[in-house]
Order: sequence, then C-alpha cells, then structure tokens
Amino acid sequence: MAVEIVYRSSRDPERLFMDKAEADRHDKMLELAEMLGEALVKAVPALPEQIAEEISIYMAQNREVFAKAFKSNPEVLATLGETPAQD
Repeated sequence: MAVEIVYRSSRDPERLFMDKAEADRHDKMLELAEMLGEALVKAVPALPEQIAEEISIYMAQNREVFAKAFKSNPEVLATLGETPAQD
C-alpha cells in the first residue's frame, strides 16, 4: 500500500495539492482575491457580489501582470489572455 501526502487549501477545502508550497500560493491568491473583492464592492456598491468575486479572482491569478501595469507599464495588460492564468 502506497502512502501519499496531500495538502488541502485552508480557504478552498475542495482543492488538494501534492506540494505544500503550491497549496500556500493558492491560499495567498484566494486571500488577495477576497481583499480585492471587498475593495471593488466598496468602490462600486452597485457591483454584484458574484461579478466582484470573479473579477477579484482573475486579478489575483494575474497579480504579476497587474503589478507591472500599476508600476507605469500599462502596456503589459495587453498580454492578458495570451497565456493561461496561474493560481
């Protein structure tokens, strides 16, 4: 009988990971998405919560691209959609 060690995301218990670092990255991405979602809803109160959640997860998954765009390099946003998002 083989024994496998798996890691469960604390913010997404349905997801299992074979690597602790990967599970930690996923949790941090979800934490960022949650904070972004709250900020979006505060900024645009009429924004439906489901849409805010989808936008915030997308932004968190692509945080490196958005970080570059916010650092005076908005052209990098054109690269979104060219490669799959990482989570």
